[in-house]
Amino acid sequence: MKNILPKTEPSPEDREKLLRAAPLLQAWFAENARPLPWRGERDPYRIWVSETMLQQTRIEAVLGYYPRFTEAFPTLQALAEAPEERVLKLWEGLGYYSRARNLHKAARMCVEQYGGALPRTAAELKKLPGVGAYTAGAVASLAFGEAAPAVDGNVLRILARLLNDERDVLQPAVKREAEALLREVLEQQERPGLFNEALMELGEVVCLPNGDPRCRRCPLREICGALAAGTEKDLPNRGEARPRRVEEKTVLLLRSGGRVALEKRPDKGLLAGLYGFPMLDGTLEKTDILPWLKSFGIPFRGLRPAGQAKHVFTRVEWRMSAWEAETETALPGYTYADKEELETRYALPTAFKAFRDRWE
Repeated sequence: MKNILPKTEPSPEDREKLLRAAPLLQAWFAENARPLPWRGERDPYRIWVSETMLQQTRIEAVLGYYPRFTEAFPTLQALAEAPEERVLKLWEGLGYYSRARNLHKAARMCVEQYGGALPRTAAELKKLPGVGAYTAGAVASLAFGEAAPAVDGNVLRILARLLNDERDVLQPAVKREAEALLREVLEQQERPGLFNEALMELGEVVCLPNGDPRCRRCPLREICGALAAGTEKDLPNRGEARPRRVEEKTVLLLRSGGRVALEKRPDKGLLAGLYGFPMLDGTLEKTDILPWLKSFGIPFRGLRPAGQAKHVFTRVEWRMSAWEAETETALPGYTYADKEELETRYALPTAFKAFRDRWE
């Protein structure tokens, strides 16, 4: 890999290469764009919903959620008026639930402060809860035609390979340079949103991560610096990954009268504010759980193991062991739900799916 000195701003060569790439990329996109439910959408609200759902989430995972969500909440006003519990339920299983909460808060903010519509510029969009630079740029360019860059991991990967740049793409200075470079190019495009969308698509289906780009299918192969230098599988450089923290947890499936106990998680931290099965820290044995159950003073029976599961978050891994028991009456301090309520009312995170399936 070549040795590249740190740059403080885009070079003329970088600008020229990306300007050459623009028509090639857009022509390729016109012929190869996948027919996604939100593709071609011009309603700013629906563009915003799709871009929020796609944050840190594979397109395949969003395909079923987007139609259901927009059918339930077809307008920004409808979303603003909905109860939070209903919004979270329709988000169930999609993960990163703070996105749903922020979407809901932002809809209400738009009704109260922007006349029931989304702001029309990236700068104003970034004032909404949960809207960062990428989402603001995507919505502003796709919905309003603003020459606003939308730089995420896909785009950083494409630029690193196209320019054969070995710098760590996770460094803020590298991202700022990418945004400056793209803004200059976008200002010369008739449809900035089309260029941004084409970049997103290239990163999703051709310029793939993990050393596996499909260079033979790439419309930019003739001008790609990494392909010419033989470094396409080495880029991008993402620095040293931080090890994921492992946490041991004990999940309790506590039934009473055909209902199961749920607890609302704290307002901060993983799965903040969501309902889940009661959970204790550590991998506990029967002798550890018995005193905890007895402390409620309510008769119980059938305390037995109920399986194990693992769930991986971005920086944390939960290794869970479950126990189940029947209590004579509901334990105080917990919410109890039957099967129908689990299906229709409470948004149970995917982390608990293995144990939910056992209970049902």
